[in-house]
Amino acid sequence: MASGLENEFATLHEIVKAAKIRLNPNIWDYLIGGTETETTLRRNRMALDSIAFKPRVLRDVSSIDPSSEILGRRIRIPVMLAPVGSLESFEPGGGITVARGAGAGGVTMLISSVTTLRLEDIVKGGAGPKIYQLYVRGDDNWVADRVRQAMDAGYDAFCITVDTQVYSRRERDIAKRFVKSWRTAATGQDFQAAFSWENFKRVKDKFPDVKFMLKGIGTAEDAEIACRHGVWAVYCSNHGGRQLDHGRGSTAVLPEIVEVVAGRAKIGVDGSFSRGSDIVKAICLGADWVGLGRLYCYGLAAAGAAGIERVIELLEEEMREVMGLLGVARLDQLDKSYIAPAMPTNLPGVHSAFPLLNLHDEGY
Repeated sequence: MASGLENEFATLHEIVKAAKIRLNPNIWDYLIGGTETETTLRRNRMALDSIAFKPRVLRDVSSIDPSSEILGRRIRIPVMLAPVGSLESFEPGGGITVARGAGAGGVTMLISSVTTLRLEDIVKGGAGPKIYQLYVRGDDNWVADRVRQAMDAGYDAFCITVDTQVYSRRERDIAKRFVKSWRTAATGQDFQAAFSWENFKRVKDKFPDVKFMLKGIGTAEDAEIACRHGVWAVYCSNHGGRQLDHGRGSTAVLPEIVEVVAGRAKIGVDGSFSRGSDIVKAICLGADWVGLGRLYCYGLAAAGAAGIERVIELLEEEMREVMGLLGVARLDQLDKSYIAPAMPTNLPGVHSAFPLLNLHDEGY
């Protein structure tokens, strides 16, 4: 199945441009911004740019397969559409449109609990694997009810975000006096602040058959604790640089998490992943899947479900190119022998992976 947008969007940067043109300026800044000085956001990109490839030659790469597996199902590329709040602000169909795009693109979707749509409606939107992501806004019984509701609705796994115990200062919004409608209606932040390993254990013990993912793990120490609690997946993330400023780039953290997890859980990672080459680097480092947030929202804003599918198509093309030039035909052939430390060549930024944005337009 093809998106039908091959002529309109031949490169990813064209999708970014279209998204900016179509979005309200306040929503655009909400999408691209980080917290305070946006240092963590830039370090996410710098960590990826600090990795170089070590290609091998004279290998048979006549047939290249960038597909992966999650929850017992094949996916087109090792990508999860990360949970993003208020998808309706990018495209009226919101989570339902994203589910359609993920299904058509053949990748996994995490749907955020910060949405105006019913989770039962979203899960019916598309055929791909779906994981429900929760911000804790109640006590243990409230969390258990959300787990039960999501599993009954047909979600494949349950993700709890753990790095939002204090809401951050996102100064692009503050400086514009832009108050997000979904924030004004939010209650129960104190429950997120109080949520602890003991709370997680109590909820997990109620659902021994549910596959739990913890999103927002940023150290080997917490990855170890997560594994001791028997999580299905550890999700290495700093919320796209939107929570704690002056943190480390996710890709810089990933190796210590891979080492301590040591196969006991699956591993996801996100943080400024923008190109097929970025995804290949994460797989070389030992991740199972890469989360995309801003990137698929550009596709959503540019052309709805077909725009998301086109983002996946272009990433797949880029991955095939990189894998072929590295001398590998399958993801399971990738390891740390194909990468090396390197000096970044570009100043890092939210769009520094797309230098062609600067050919004709400013303000990205």
